[in-house]
Amino acid sequence: MVSVDLFTTLCLGTIIVLVYHYLVKKYHYFLSKPIPCVKPTILVGTSGPLLFRKRDLATHMKVMYSAFPDAKIIGMYDLTSPIYMLRDPDMIKKLAIKDFDHFTDHGPYLTNGRTDDNAGGDSLFGNSLFAMRGQKWRDMRATLSPAFTGSRMRPIFELVTKCGRSMATFFKEEARAGRKLEYEMKDTFQRYGNDVIATVAFGIEVDSMRDYNNEFFEMATKMLSFSSWKMVPLMVIMRVLAALGQKTNMDFMDSKLSDHFKKMISDNMKQREVNKIVRNDMINILMEVRNGSLKHQQDEQDTKDAGFATVEESSVGKTTHSRKWTDNELFAQCFLFFIAGFDTASTLMSFLAYELSVNPEIQERLHEEIRQTEDSLKTKPLSYEVLQKMQYLDQVVSEALRKWSPNMQLDRYCRKDYLYDDNAGTRFVIEQGHMVVIPVIAMHHDPQYFPEPERFDPERFSEENRLKINTGAYLPFGVGPRNCIGSRLALMEVKSIFYHLVRDFRLVLSGKTQVPLKMAKHPFALLVEGGLWVEFKPRM
Repeated sequence: MVSVDLFTTLCLGTIIVLVYHYLVKKYHYFLSKPIPCVKPTILVGTSGPLLFRKRDLATHMKVMYSAFPDAKIIGMYDLTSPIYMLRDPDMIKKLAIKDFDHFTDHGPYLTNGRTDDNAGGDSLFGNSLFAMRGQKWRDMRATLSPAFTGSRMRPIFELVTKCGRSMATFFKEEARAGRKLEYEMKDTFQRYGNDVIATVAFGIEVDSMRDYNNEFFEMATKMLSFSSWKMVPLMVIMRVLAALGQKTNMDFMDSKLSDHFKKMISDNMKQREVNKIVRNDMINILMEVRNGSLKHQQDEQDTKDAGFATVEESSVGKTTHSRKWTDNELFAQCFLFFIAGFDTASTLMSFLAYELSVNPEIQERLHEEIRQTEDSLKTKPLSYEVLQKMQYLDQVVSEALRKWSPNMQLDRYCRKDYLYDDNAGTRFVIEQGHMVVIPVIAMHHDPQYFPEPERFDPERFSEENRLKINTGAYLPFGVGPRNCIGSRLALMEVKSIFYHLVRDFRLVLSGKTQVPLKMAKHPFALLVEGGLWVEFKPRM
């Protein structure tokens, strides 16, 4: 019995030692590279503080970014997988724009470890523009690009601004009824974003402040809450299996919710076809895509008047192709815009409301610009062109995107071996299959590029000062051909609601909000513990 126990112990000990040495060897990758590396912890690499909720993502990015302040690129480990963090603006533009053909895709953990062009399978998220890969992504980008030009935004603007007017009217009615207008901003702007996406993308009119539990809002909430708790363990499993060369068939989205979402769009399309309904929204655009009638239009005026943060379409989005899209692939694009409009934009708007409430002098200057705009309009309604030309509003939104960028990091997957050369003596190969991360939020808070980064200062983006901004260090909507296709729509959505809110109300910080803000230790999102509470006080 003793000899058996001893043999078992020796076998287990040998296995443990072999596994330990295997794992330790995985962390030797950067020893052969002429760059510094953040010290990893076995099994979790440098991701431990995120996985164990010790840090929020923004703080984690800043800590990693600051580890080697003089380096242009550093090494890290996502669990056992080596990844590069690119922290030099010029090299970011070089990899993401000039050498884009090496870095066209996001990481394969979004597509169950698959790296082929059809990696999305049947999932909504996997077939979205964000997760698509290779030539399939190029074709979808070119397909959708015409839908997001300035000429397309103009007819959509009335749908968006109607939602803003409706919310402002609701608050006025509440004030007249003697109710205190104290709201949690994330929830409030998710409701606004829900109404915007419902009308712009799906042709459905809802009012989520009055109809608090409408079906559309409930569906969005379920989608996000389901994905949120499921995301971390699923991504860990996917990354481990991907590192072992295994492909999976898991999805972030509940199949019942996914099927309901697809049916809603399909029924909407069928109803329009039968009744010959034409409406300026995303459903109509997808129907144009399906019959091949959506074309790219040149819009020089839009480029001229676009806000500072707007990203321009590259040549990729202006190419032609003959690919036919399945209904599932088209539905997936609606899903992406649904999530982006509901969650990502609401994050930005929440923090912008907070900044205006704690910076009353900035809020009053913005109000003065709005008042002057109202005077110039006389009895005419606000138009897309007028909103685009509001300089201080653009400065305020641009600064909010800097300080509180919802897109805290970008990632690029190396599709083929890449010779990294910074022309300053650092030269090595980034092998195919490795990931490069761009720490957007950390660069936005680097005093080298933005002095006094914790101060909310719209003057950074004045006509005079914006020329001094290093565009490789300001990336709220991404960089290169893989930037955010919906930047114009997002900016229009944000500017429209704040035009109406600041015109009619003073935003005052509620005592329910902790100051200074205490960030929730969330691995993906910018969230505040206890929420961001602001009170709207009617202007006299």
